[in-house]
Amino acid sequence: MDDVSPVVEMTGISIAFPPVQALEGVDFRLYPGEVCSLMGENGAGKSTLIKALTGVYPIDAGRIMVAGREVAFTGPGQAQEAGISTVYQEVNLLPNLTVAENIMLGREPRGWAGIDARAMRRHARDLLRGLNLDIDPGSLLGSHSLAVQQLVSIARAIDIQAKVLVLDEPTSSLDADEVEELFRVIRTLKESGVAILFVSHFLDQVYEISDRLTVLRNGRLVGDYRTDELLRIELVHKMIGKEMAVLEQIERRTQTADTDDGQKPYVQAVGLGRKGSIEPIDLTVYEGEVVGLAGLLGSGRTELGRILSGVDRSDTGTLTVHGRTRRFRSPRSALKQRIAYSSENRRAEGIVGDLTIRDNIVLALQSDRGWLRRIPRRRQDELAASYIEALNIRPANPDALVRNLSGGNQQKVLLARWLATAPRLLILDEPTRGIDIGAKAEIQKLVADLADNGMSVLFISAELEEVLRLSHRVVVLRDRRKVADLDNDDLSVSDLLAVIADGAAPEEVTA
Repeated sequence: MDDVSPVVEMTGISIAFPPVQALEGVDFRLYPGEVCSLMGENGAGKSTLIKALTGVYPIDAGRIMVAGREVAFTGPGQAQEAGISTVYQEVNLLPNLTVAENIMLGREPRGWAGIDARAMRRHARDLLRGLNLDIDPGSLLGSHSLAVQQLVSIARAIDIQAKVLVLDEPTSSLDADEVEELFRVIRTLKESGVAILFVSHFLDQVYEISDRLTVLRNGRLVGDYRTDELLRIELVHKMIGKEMAVLEQIERRTQTADTDDGQKPYVQAVGLGRKGSIEPIDLTVYEGEVVGLAGLLGSGRTELGRILSGVDRSDTGTLTVHGRTRRFRSPRSALKQRIAYSSENRRAEGIVGDLTIRDNIVLALQSDRGWLRRIPRRRQDELAASYIEALNIRPANPDALVRNLSGGNQQKVLLARWLATAPRLLILDEPTRGIDIGAKAEIQKLVADLADNGMSVLFISAELEEVLRLSHRVVVLRDRRKVADLDNDDLSVSDLLAVIADGAAPEEVTA
């Protein structure tokens, strides 16, 4: 790229949120017709750098050049006018409007009678065809999969003549086929000269789609590398600043849970189900056991976790907790039986961004006590300090607003909230989604340690390697039914894929 001028050049960028220095003297550049991946742990400064580029955050020092001109954006609108568009992990469109209406929102063509719907659909159709997307512009956006909605977001971004497209975790909720379709569109845009900034925690995807890697750590630039010249193990080391032995130790960890005939299960579900959600299922979880739930998106993994934790009510079957039959009518009733559920949607159903770390950690305990019986401030401080240290939450400031934390640290705060309730069964739904490899390793080690100390864990994850690394048993769901219950004795990813694909369970099936 030496003979091509960068479309984006950021030099010496520094941003502070006292007492945290989010970025310190960071340089970054992006060229036309390339895909550059921004890599680093949660808290490394990736999101802050993107927000500086797109006008969300003002910079304290440095300069930003776009297409050879120095800029000082005061908001995302100015960044869009300069040709910089962002597509976030959560689709920020309106599902109750059509595809065409979403693409043209705020820029609708008008005639003598108002909005020209026919011209709007025609324009949207031409735009979609240019991206080789076969989507009816007159269909409701909400009728399409999340993957299609992501592609519509990209189409909208391109329609405003974007020179730079920022894709922030666009694949976190997509399956393999949907990711491939997204990558096809990215390659089409790249060939047309669009510069693409790609952010993902999936290393396989990063290496498949990226030309270049920019690595940040602790708010500083580690380096800039061509993807084909940097081995994955070297990338991970540069991201986390630790030797790989830490992660390899977690991967090699073997666990044996005592589930002999003399031990009673902590939770036992028989024929538990909910019409339209999940077919009746049998499930047993012993004390100190990690049971993994594996299956494709829509297989019923989350639905089962929500029923077991009282978020949704079952309409069939029975649930026994520590030898007594229970029927949960709310998450609060499940918490009274020491069952806690951490949702996969940490933004909508988890952390409260406008509250502090301390407030988020004590939230469930305070709710259980009732708001008239306030937890003493001294006890709040003790709990917050204890979990900030135990989970390595950064920054280690209990008064920091959670909305300003990285995704990995937000997830740790959410785990701290449920651990503060002293659960006997902890249901974790995608606890490592969208977080970096360092934070992921810390959470995985925490799960293993909790089980070693007697806690039962139901671990839900789309990453099969992660499920196998942590679980004593793996329950496989497909089409909202349980198809296998397998002892994790030399199970491989190939074994699980075979069960998920066609239900052909290996000999290890136990139920």
